[in-house]
Amino acid sequence: MDIATIIGIVFGVFCILWSILMGGSLLTFWDFPSVVIVLGGGLSASLISYKVDELKIIMKVVIKVFIGKEVSPAGTIKKLVELSLKARRDGLLSLEAEQESIQDDFLKASLQLVVDGVEPEIIVESMDLEIENMKSRHDKGSGLFKTMAAQFPAWGMIGTLIGLIQLLKALNDPSKIGPAMAVALITTFYGSILANFICNPIANKLSIKSKEEIQSKKMIIEGVLSIQAGENPRILEHKLKTFLSPKQKIEYDKENGANSEGTSNKN
Repeated sequence: MDIATIIGIVFGVFCILWSILMGGSLLTFWDFPSVVIVLGGGLSASLISYKVDELKIIMKVVIKVFIGKEVSPAGTIKKLVELSLKARRDGLLSLEAEQESIQDDFLKASLQLVVDGVEPEIIVESMDLEIENMKSRHDKGSGLFKTMAAQFPAWGMIGTLIGLIQLLKALNDPSKIGPAMAVALITTFYGSILANFICNPIANKLSIKSKEEIQSKKMIIEGVLSIQAGENPRILEHKLKTFLSPKQKIEYDKENGANSEGTSNKN
């Protein structure tokens, strides 16, 4: 569960409700026709932009915003160093037995190519292709929310135009002016909330998670190639730590400092 997403949604809802209640009633900002125009119109336009099969895949990607597992580069580095030690001690073929304990499918597939004796260039080409396909799926997920972020305010403006037309036609009937004004103004409000509070932040979160996952997979490729080349585990660890931020490096050194010293002494 992504706690930052949950906190952001809860706090955002609180701020909106507090601002409304400080100036009046929640019912003042409720208008069912406006909801239908903005939400229904925005979703309909977004559905037209994508195929049904694409939407199914996209929704699986979107779930990662709330319940996706966090990428642990430090844990990946530790695992790669362990595999490097085993490969230097028992040979590359010994890595096949380790695959059952590996949960990362990308790492598992990369190691299988090494065990099968595939050339490094082909490994890089194959794994880069998988990364590109993954990025394409992720881009569609964030693209869906960017599309909705553009559609909801547009449909809010459509609702405003509908309300203004109804307002002009009802100038001779004061009882109809109020509902027409509600549609004219509240649709723009709904469109802005949906775009800037929901869609754009989720699109941004998906983009960030995608970049983190791509970075993690590139680190795995570098580690696997180093293992295949028979590099010293200490050198491999140093190379992979360049993928970490300064803060992550400090935390990694604190957690694995003793193990790293042991690795250096063994080699």
